[in-house]
Amino acid sequence: MTHILAVDQGTTSSRAIVYDGGAIPVFSAQKPFTQYYPNDGWVEHNPEEIWSGVLACVRKCLANTPGIAALGITNQRETCVIWERATGKPIYNAVVWQDRRTANVCTKLKDDGFEAMVTEKTGLLCDPYFSASKIGWILDKVEGARARAMRGELCFGTIDTFLIWRLTGGTAHVTDATNASRTSLYNIKTDAWDDELLNLFNVPRSLLPEVLDCAADFGTTDKAVVGAKIPITGVAGDQQAAAIGQGCFAVGDIKSTYGTGCFVMLNTGDKKLTSKNRLLSTIAYRLDGKITYALEGSIFVAGAAVQWLRDELGLIKSASDTQNMAKSLASNNGLYMVPAFTGLGAPHWDANARGAIFGITRATTPADFVRAALESVCYQTHDLLAAMQADGAQITALKVDGGMAANNWTMGFLADILDIEVKRPKNMETTALGAALLAGSHVGVYADVRKFRSETDRRFTPNMAADERKDLLAGWDKAVGRILD
Repeated sequence: MTHILAVDQGTTSSRAIVYDGGAIPVFSAQKPFTQYYPNDGWVEHNPEEIWSGVLACVRKCLANTPGIAALGITNQRETCVIWERATGKPIYNAVVWQDRRTANVCTKLKDDGFEAMVTEKTGLLCDPYFSASKIGWILDKVEGARARAMRGELCFGTIDTFLIWRLTGGTAHVTDATNASRTSLYNIKTDAWDDELLNLFNVPRSLLPEVLDCAADFGTTDKAVVGAKIPITGVAGDQQAAAIGQGCFAVGDIKSTYGTGCFVMLNTGDKKLTSKNRLLSTIAYRLDGKITYALEGSIFVAGAAVQWLRDELGLIKSASDTQNMAKSLASNNGLYMVPAFTGLGAPHWDANARGAIFGITRATTPADFVRAALESVCYQTHDLLAAMQADGAQITALKVDGGMAANNWTMGFLADILDIEVKRPKNMETTALGAALLAGSHVGVYADVRKFRSETDRRFTPNMAADERKDLLAGWDKAVGRILD
């Protein structure tokens, strides 16, 4: 029993990866699923489609790799599911982290002066990004849901909790501290669900799961469901799992993950820092009952911009096309894309902003659109790091991972625009790796997870003149200023 199975449930696909005793991936399975956009700024997933995809991937891994000692889970954070306690059936689609339908609710909380209290307790802002307002929306919009919740008939969970419930045959209603910390209902100072926050967002306590360490006993898979009895021993939200997979265990370690969105996380140790620049304080991980905090900046659209170019505009056939197209241009030709498809995240936090492209001429080509999309991810990362530096962070290098990190042109431009070294690891699947390390360390397959250090595959060093960098960033700032609500 020397293999660990990690489930990586992301925003656009679900994967299961088997790692050997040396934490090297040996087998994997992946299943994409449908994105639903019922209204402007609304994003939903079908929980049953997510579940069936995860189950298929898990079963495929089990059929091809015997000797699974434990299972770890990492997941898209903030995405909200409510289901029947008796049947496990969701009462509504999953409302996704990108969803902005509760923007007016969050604006009213801010206008009424509640944001300072929310931030003090949770490290978060009053924004529809987080789970609490989504829970309230489902309870109020689904007929009879609030009354059923008050009677204890319903369960809430982020995706990890929903999957654990299903995997264990409905015997475990649990989550970990990192996912709990993203709900706006969890006090990250007292390390507990907070009654004042529950009252503010009108969420019944009976809905909530038990909160455990990131490496803990979350339950055992039901053999009748999965085909085997496997202990679930590691859980972390995707960005925290990526930080663990990058070995960010020292104060000051910083990573940036480029998936559907982009998320920069800085380890701040046992200190919960309050940002003066609208960044988030969050739980990086909780091990042996001890919390380690992080400062985080969230970008809602990164890889999603490339998906848009491919799926909606048809300008590329695959994401791999973007590297050569961007490289073919000597400059961006004055074109800027601000991909605020579902609002802007940190440091602007404008839920009502929408995307725009500036500088189009008759000479603009598909390659210009592609380059503008890739550049936008780098500019947004610059905004996050600038905010962190304004909060006192000393940043000399950035660890990167996620699908877009494989694009050499983008990583080179990122180093240029940040004016620091960018480090890409040998194992790019750091999110799943983080979940595997947590699960494996808890059952003794791996050593203490805090001793793990990732191995760098390639370093990108800045090679851009200061004046050029200044001009490009000025153009970006001007474009962002035009779309702010």
